[in-house]
Amino acid sequence: MLKFLKTKKTSIYVLLTIGFFLFGIYIGFHNRPAIDKILTLSNIKKPSEIKTDFEPFWNTWNTINEKYPGANNITDQEKIYGAISGLVNSLNDPYSTFFNPEETKSFEEDISGSFSGIGLEVGIKDKMLTAVAPLKDSPAYNSGIKPGDIILKINDKLTSDMTIEEAVEIIRGKEGTTVILTIFRDGEKDPREIKIVRGIINTPTLETELRKDNIFVITLYSFSENSENLFRDAIEKFVKSKSNKLILDLRGNPGGYLDSAVDIASWFLPLGKTIVIEDYGNNSKQKIYRSAGYDIFSDKLKFVILIDSGSASASEIVAGAMQDYKKALLVGNQSFGKGSVQEVVNITPDTILKVTVAKWLTPNGISISEKGLTPDYEVDYTEENYKNNKDSQMDKAVELLNN
Repeated sequence: MLKFLKTKKTSIYVLLTIGFFLFGIYIGFHNRPAIDKILTLSNIKKPSEIKTDFEPFWNTWNTINEKYPGANNITDQEKIYGAISGLVNSLNDPYSTFFNPEETKSFEEDISGSFSGIGLEVGIKDKMLTAVAPLKDSPAYNSGIKPGDIILKINDKLTSDMTIEEAVEIIRGKEGTTVILTIFRDGEKDPREIKIVRGIINTPTLETELRKDNIFVITLYSFSENSENLFRDAIEKFVKSKSNKLILDLRGNPGGYLDSAVDIASWFLPLGKTIVIEDYGNNSKQKIYRSAGYDIFSDKLKFVILIDSGSASASEIVAGAMQDYKKALLVGNQSFGKGSVQEVVNITPDTILKVTVAKWLTPNGISISEKGLTPDYEVDYTEENYKNNKDSQMDKAVELLNN
């Protein structure tokens, strides 16, 4: 399900607050008809406080009005929205975005869950639109989309200059309709087109299995609202199994609720241990999320966590904490690297700004968003694995636990 992870508990820490966009305007040179619209926003800085020269902005504004053939078809307000979007784009941060009224409405539908789609989390990696993780049994999953696939085109539109939100808007649609993704997969020579029929997405959360070799596997697909209780039940089953060998499979898990990540990590850490740090930069105070201290396992626990390029956000928080404290070995591929915190601010009653306010650090101070997590054992899940229904990453985890 294409979605933004909602509420202040989410992996992107979306905090719906009321604020005002600080947009300073220097008007010493010209009198502009659109300036009244800008000055209606609260908390405008006085011209004397602004050091930036706004003359290039206004010269561009006038040139467009005078020379562009279709300038009369674009309202002054639409130009202002475009200018604000350009201002946000100057941050060079794919997770900071301004939403005009139409986009705001779509965003609010996203976080309420009232939409259909293909069940694919997307992100920007190396400045390219990338598949983070298809949800199990979703249309994207069943079509063969894989974590790390680069999305070159959506239908007939190139994605090179798309924001995540623009891509989501195009991919999303009515149940039963079709979207065509042109993707490039590492290791292949040519791009491929994949047709996907949209549907209503039922997000899976957790599955458990006690293998014949007495290894207990918990597969967590997302950090959803009920994942804390489901994980508690899974841990109870694990304890009752009398096994001391545990695999937590976080492959293809794009994240979810931050509180769920902290709660799940607390099963393996003493009270008060740091699980994740929110670093606000600029010498600001850091916010530290600490273990609730369930810590029910002894040193005899043998623990492996599976990760891949589809493991993001809350998945990286749990895996990073376990790796830093040497509670578990990480097996698989480099994780996605979605380690930033966004806040959603109401700019006007019908527009919002989603802006990055902090970066996530592991307990050892490693930035998740720099390059993701590096597994202790790098193991690829190959195309041959897929065709032959084998799993080399799982096999490595089993080997480590049995030895």
